[in-house]
Amino acid sequence: MTDQAVSHQEGAAAAAPSTAQPASQPSGLDLVGLTKVFAGGTVAVDDVNLHVDHGEYVVLLGPSGCGKTTTLRMIGGHEYPTEGDILLDGQSLVDLPPHKRPTTTVFQHFALFPHRTSLQNVEFGLKMHGVSRTERRAEAMKALEMVGLETLHDRKPGALSGGQQQRVALARVLVTKPQALLLDEPLGDLDRLLQLRMRVELRELQRQLGLMFIHVTHNQEEALSMADRIVVMNDARIQQVADPLTIATKPATEVVARFMGDNNIVRGKVTQRDGDRLVVEDEQHVKASVHAPGARHAVGDPGMIAIRAAAVTVDADGSTAGELNSAECEIVFVEFLGDLVKLHLVAGGERMLAKVGAEEYPRLRGREGERIRISWREEDVQLLDS
Repeated sequence: MTDQAVSHQEGAAAAAPSTAQPASQPSGLDLVGLTKVFAGGTVAVDDVNLHVDHGEYVVLLGPSGCGKTTTLRMIGGHEYPTEGDILLDGQSLVDLPPHKRPTTTVFQHFALFPHRTSLQNVEFGLKMHGVSRTERRAEAMKALEMVGLETLHDRKPGALSGGQQQRVALARVLVTKPQALLLDEPLGDLDRLLQLRMRVELRELQRQLGLMFIHVTHNQEEALSMADRIVVMNDARIQQVADPLTIATKPATEVVARFMGDNNIVRGKVTQRDGDRLVVEDEQHVKASVHAPGARHAVGDPGMIAIRAAAVTVDADGSTAGELNSAECEIVFVEFLGDLVKLHLVAGGERMLAKVGAEEYPRLRGREGERIRISWREEDVQLLDS
C-alpha cells in the first residue's frame, strides 16, 4: 500500500546572488511522519504524511479504528504524537496545548452547557480568555449571525433542535477565529434528513469563511458530497488521497475499492496483454479488459480489477453472451431505493452488484432466482494495487 503525501517545495536558489529569489513561506498544514503508538504497542497512526491548504475542505475517511480520529486529535492537541511533526505555516504545533493552537475542534457530542443560553455558550471561550463582557457579547452575536441563529440567542440547548445545537457548537468555535476547524464526526448524532441539510450548511459556511476544514467521518456518501479531497485511511495508514470523483471511480487499492462500496472486485490472472491493455480472468471465467498505462503485469501474473456498480448495465436480450466485459449472473435480490435499483447478483459464486435507473424496477421486480447477463465498458474498469 502506498502512502499519499504532498510536500512543500522551497524556493530554489538562483545561480547568482543578484537574481536570487527569497524562498516561499510554507503555507497550510503539514503532517510529517506522524505516528501514534499507544501503551501496549497498539499503532493507531503509522507514518502519516499529508498537506492541507488554507481554505481547503479535507475529509479523513475510513472504518472505525483506522486512525482518522487519532490523527485529528493530534492536530488539535488532544493526543501527543509518538513521532513526527505537525506544522501550520511552517511552525510546529506539537508542543502547544490545545487552547494555544490556532485550531479548534467540533466534537460529535456538542457538549453545550445546558444551563446557559446560546449566546452564553458561544461567548464562554472568549470569557475564559479575558475578553471584556461588551466585546465578547458583540463577537458572540456575530458568530450566531454567521450560522443563522441570532434570533435564538436567548434559548438554552434544551429548547433547540439537534441541528440548531450543532450550529451553536459551530458558532462557539468560530468566535475564536481559528485558522483550521477540526470536525470529529460532526453529523453522527443527527437524523438522516438533518444530516443532509447540515452537509449543505457546513459546506456553504466553509466557503463563506474560507477556512481550512478537516472533517472525520466513516460515512462514504458524506465524504463524497462535501470534500475537496478525501484521505482514505485503513490500519493506521493512508491508502489514497484524491478528489471525490477519483476516489469513487478510480480506487487505487482493493481496500479503497471495497470500503467505498458498490465496486465489483474481480480477482484472477492476466490472460492477455497488448501494450497497455490487459485482460483479467477469474476462476469463474468472468473476463474484463482494462487500460492500465504503467502496469507491470505479465501474462500469468495475478491481477485484480474493480468495476463500478453504476457502470454495469443489464443486457435485456443476451446479446453480450460470451463476450469480454460481460458475465452471466443469478439475481439474488432486487433492492428498490427510490431513484435507483440495486441488483444483488451472483456470478459463478462471486457476489456482484449493478445499479440501474428506477425506471428498470417494473421489469426487474420479483425476478430473484432468474439468470441475466450484465456488461460494462472497458473504460469503467480500474486495475487495483494488491
